[in-house]
Amino acid sequence: MTCELMTPTRRAVLGASGALFAWAFIPRFAYAAGGRDPRFITIILRGALDGLTAVPPVGDPDYKALRQAIAMTTSGPHAALPLDSFFALHPSMPNFNGLYRAGEAAVVHASATAYRDRSHFDGQDVLESGYEMPGRVDSGWLNRMLEGLPKGDKVSPGSSGIRGLSVGANAPLVIRGKAPVLGWSPSNLQPVSDDLPPRLMDLYNHTDPLFAKILAEGISTGKIAAGLDVKARGGPGDPTGMEQMARGAARLLAQDDGPRVAALAFEGWDTHAGEVDRLNKLLVGLDNSFAAFQQELGPAWKDTAIVVATEFGRTAQVNGTEGTDHGTGTTAFLAGGAIKGGRVIADWPGLKPAQLRDGRDLAATTDLRAVIKGIAVDLLGASPAILTRDVFPGSDHVLPMKGLIA
Repeated sequence: MTCELMTPTRRAVLGASGALFAWAFIPRFAYAAGGRDPRFITIILRGALDGLTAVPPVGDPDYKALRQAIAMTTSGPHAALPLDSFFALHPSMPNFNGLYRAGEAAVVHASATAYRDRSHFDGQDVLESGYEMPGRVDSGWLNRMLEGLPKGDKVSPGSSGIRGLSVGANAPLVIRGKAPVLGWSPSNLQPVSDDLPPRLMDLYNHTDPLFAKILAEGISTGKIAAGLDVKARGGPGDPTGMEQMARGAARLLAQDDGPRVAALAFEGWDTHAGEVDRLNKLLVGLDNSFAAFQQELGPAWKDTAIVVATEFGRTAQVNGTEGTDHGTGTTAFLAGGAIKGGRVIADWPGLKPAQLRDGRDLAATTDLRAVIKGIAVDLLGASPAILTRDVFPGSDHVLPMKGLIA
């Protein structure tokens, strides 16, 4: 087994191509550890990803009997992709596999937040708020992290200087808070005529100059992010929608004066029944999103870190409808040119009955907060004290995980 052991708006504007949420001019995020100009992207998988299917521990002697009909193998039709002698990767993720082989992607297995119950709503609250208990929905950890990052250089005149980006029709809790963010979402509206934006600009330049300025930025944002050559439109719960969101976000993040931190949320990961077909489809979308970020970020990819997380895992045992129920331990994905990849990071708990949490769940041996703290410190230059006090309150016992950044 070769896994790595760890120690512990004034108004909202609907533009021609996307939605613009409240934002303001703030100093550009220029400082980072090692003099980088980094990008940090958080993708939330809502519904609870089955980590034992996404990254099956095929080398565990108890895996096959426990997973029964949905157990995966590294041979035969639809074979899983070997990552090492113990873990494999779902065959719907060839792009991630390529990044893994190139040392630009890693897996953190048997991971979880501090939450240990089985409510999607409460689990998502904890995952996105950064607090140890549910119910705190006033702000998210990513927004509070933005507030506490070292200030960069002043923005040159005419630059937007946006530090945070929210992707989707509704801003994920993880990026809501006091720090202003730019919001963008792929539009489902029919394209407007070419003369409409300048007509609107002329109207508001005469009647509301401040609103005209915001509108101009919204139109610019839409043009950068949403000029996607696709025939189909999709939402955050299907492959097309996931890729669109990722590609548009990457185009904005790639701008010299654009955002540097982004949050996306992909829906539909609750696999109570028919898990095989459902995850095949969803993992294609996630995998295509990795490829979209790599392609669209261009040179910025080398300083990029992507964290993919979900509220909790699923039961180790399969239910009567070839699905899995709400569990505990799961899998987090890391990708980007800044990631020290090519490895599965796990303190593997085992799958024997006595090793399962409550006799049915993969036990969580890695605190997701340690992963995020480590990246925030080593890539973004964040203060460990601020991370513990403001970003993840109550996490004094959770040390930043080292060695995640190349």
